[in-house]
Amino acid sequence: RRWVLSTIELQEEDPGPYPKELFNDKSSMHKLRFSISGQGVNEDPKGVFTIEPFTGAVIVHKPIDRELYPVFLVEFDVADRESGSILDRTLSFSVAIKDINDNAPEFLPEVLHTSIPENTQEGVLPVSLQAKDKDEKGNENSRITMRVVSQDPPSPVITLKPLSARGSDDNVITQLIFTGCFDYDVTKAYKLLVEAQDHGNPVLTSTATVNIDIIDSNTHQPVFTMETNKEILRLSVEDKDTPNTQASKAVYKILKGNEDGNYKIETDPKTNEGVLTVIKGKDYERTTLTQLEISVENEEPLFLCIDGKPASPAMRAARKLNTTKVDVKVIDVNDPPVFQQKIQTVYKKEEGNPGEVLYEPIVKDVDSDADKIRYELVDDPAKWVKVDPKTGKVTTVMKMDRESPYVVNGTYTVVIRAIDNGEPPATGTGTLVIQLGDLNDNAPYLTSNNSIMCGNKTQRVTVKPDDADAPPFAGPFSFSIASEDKKLLRSESSLISLKSLPYGNYLIPLRIEDQQGKVGLDTLNVVVCDCGDKDVCRSPLPRSSNLNGAAIGILLGSLLLLACKTKEFILNIQEEGNQTLINYNEEGGGSLAKVCLSSHITSISLKSVFLNLCKCLPKCCMMISIKITKTEQILSA
Repeated sequence: RRWVLSTIELQEEDPGPYPKELFNDKSSMHKLRFSISGQGVNEDPKGVFTIEPFTGAVIVHKPIDRELYPVFLVEFDVADRESGSILDRTLSFSVAIKDINDNAPEFLPEVLHTSIPENTQEGVLPVSLQAKDKDEKGNENSRITMRVVSQDPPSPVITLKPLSARGSDDNVITQLIFTGCFDYDVTKAYKLLVEAQDHGNPVLTSTATVNIDIIDSNTHQPVFTMETNKEILRLSVEDKDTPNTQASKAVYKILKGNEDGNYKIETDPKTNEGVLTVIKGKDYERTTLTQLEISVENEEPLFLCIDGKPASPAMRAARKLNTTKVDVKVIDVNDPPVFQQKIQTVYKKEEGNPGEVLYEPIVKDVDSDADKIRYELVDDPAKWVKVDPKTGKVTTVMKMDRESPYVVNGTYTVVIRAIDNGEPPATGTGTLVIQLGDLNDNAPYLTSNNSIMCGNKTQRVTVKPDDADAPPFAGPFSFSIASEDKKLLRSESSLISLKSLPYGNYLIPLRIEDQQGKVGLDTLNVVVCDCGDKDVCRSPLPRSSNLNGAAIGILLGSLLLLACKTKEFILNIQEEGNQTLINYNEEGGGSLAKVCLSSHITSISLKSVFLNLCKCLPKCCMMISIKITKTEQILSA
């Protein structure tokens, strides 16, 4: 009983030598016989501990990995050495494995790729690192500290901010933080090397690489790359005053002809010339010739002396200004055709007959003959339409399918262009947006025709349907097996085996009906197998076997079963299991299947197979003449 109060400690990965004594009761009673069992003895990992039956000395035989087996619970019995009778009830003792620092921290993942906008404000980045240590939790061997080892390029500085919260499995989480600004024009990507180290003895480390791509943000205002004003004329003047003084510097003004603000005039400070510039283009179709009246004065008011006396302000104001007239001729350029509706939307049902007119554009051209405009298709990805080159009329040449990959959210887009006969020709474009209404033209189907039923764990597989049509022509769906009357309204349902099935492949015909009653027939291939601890078959089923007499009979029997037209569907010739679709939480199950052949047949010949076939299928049987030379047993219960 002293052992019950004891926990024996053993150093992890103890190098030995082995075997070595782990514990000795040192009992003076020599009439006892000791035995142990449990973990490390006759349970995994086996062969770690033994006991000397007469002395009670516990022996360890090999090193132990604490991360796999942190504690062993060992049971022991004490018996009388002579009689063999147990002297007390079975007791137990524990062997605790003392941790050593034999695991370095691990990053999850070791390489991290992320993207950050250039205009991210300094502070915490939306990037976190996780690391874990397999050593014992709560001691220095598993305590992790992270740091940035290197950063390329070095600015702005990125550091780490530990989080108090921990992830799953006590993972240590650290976030990236930075100060300053990112500049996409200078650096488009950063690479960080981050180190995680534990605090054990010796210290163990690991590293992770963080690749950060900078996404360009709006950090520059738009700047015009060319001057929109066009200089059309320079006016020169002559002035006898001293050059480059206010008395001689010219000031120009447009007095008439600029009511729409199409022009401006400025003084060139170097040449004193008046520079006439177009600041807004004129429409040739409205005017072809403009006359401007331009005046010129000096910056300093004019001083006049008349008859030896200074002129009064009224006399100076009455003096006629120096003016000139400039004729500006607007030269015509070819304007492009313009669609009255640049984007036209029409609504049509899918699967319409070819030859249907979808759209006829109205196009105007101020300087070209509308009858000489020609039309072309620019974009018709599915080749569903044609355009009349003279009228621009858009007509279907094929049925339009709403489920086509060229239709996005029920919309199909066509782009056409109108080209005039100018020199050079000018082009205008228009867009036709076709909203396609849905029809129930697609039957529902299984998203996957293959499924695995783990016979050792569950007798259920999930059936997942889909429909290319949109609501209300899709789900919820009704399910049934073959011609069962019972239907289930479900987006998903489960196939349940009511009895244990032999391992093998089963083809199950399903009838799937959409919300509007359109029926799809599909076949589900179910593989019944042993999955072990996982959800996949532990070993592949046989692909084929020799086609001897017995195999031929089994194949004929299988065909017979698949062809039986009963109201219920059977999975195999034995009464070991029938399958049907039931609701997840529905109590009870589906109807039991009827069988065409007796499930208690112990021996049947090839001839009997054909006779039974004709009984089950009287409408489709043919007279078959077969000479059977050998009778074999092909089916058994």
